[in-house]
Amino acid sequence: MLWPFNHFRKPRLAPPGTIEAIYGMIVTQAREPIFYRDLGVPDTVNGRFDLLLLHLWLLLRRLRTVQGGARGATELSQALFDRFCEDMDDNLREMGVGDQTVPKRMRAFGEAFYGRVQAYDQAMDGGGEALAAAICKNILNGAGMDHARQLAAYARATEVDLGRTSEAALLGASFSFPPAFREGVTP
Repeated sequence: MLWPFNHFRKPRLAPPGTIEAIYGMIVTQAREPIFYRDLGVPDTVNGRFDLLLLHLWLLLRRLRTVQGGARGATELSQALFDRFCEDMDDNLREMGVGDQTVPKRMRAFGEAFYGRVQAYDQAMDGGGEALAAAICKNILNGAGMDHARQLAAYARATEVDLGRTSEAALLGASFSFPPAFREGVTP
C-alpha cells in the first residue's frame, strides 16, 4: 500500500517546463540586439539586468490582472520570481562572486526589483512622460530621454499585447512577446 505523503511535496505550480519556457521567453526578449544597438541600453551586466527586469515586470503586471487573481496566476508569478532569483544567483557564482558575498548581492537584486516594479507601476498608471523618466533613470543611467520615450512606448505596446493574450495562453506558456518594435513604435 502506498501512503499519500504528497502533502510533504511542493505542489506542481505549472505543467513541466512552463516556468523555464516563460522565463526563457523573457530572457530572449531582453537580449534582442535592437535594445542595445538602437535604443541606448548599455550592453553591460547592469543594462541586461535592467532590461530583464522590465520584461519580467511587464509579464508579472499582466498576471496580476488574471481574473480574480486566479491561483494559477499567483503561483506562476511567484515561480517566475523564484526562477529569476535562481538565475541571478547562478550568474553571480559564474562571475566568481564568493559564497559570502552572494547573499548581499541577492539582497541588492531584490531591492532593485521591488524598487523598479514600484516605480514602473506608478509611472505606467500616471501616464505622460512618467514611464519614460523612470526608464531613463533605471535603464539608461539618466541619459537619453528620446530612447527612454521609445522604450516607454514599447513597454506600453507590450502591455497592450499581453493584455490581449488569453489567461490560458499566459498560464500555459503558449504566448510570445511582441516584436521588439513594430510600425508606430520604431527607433
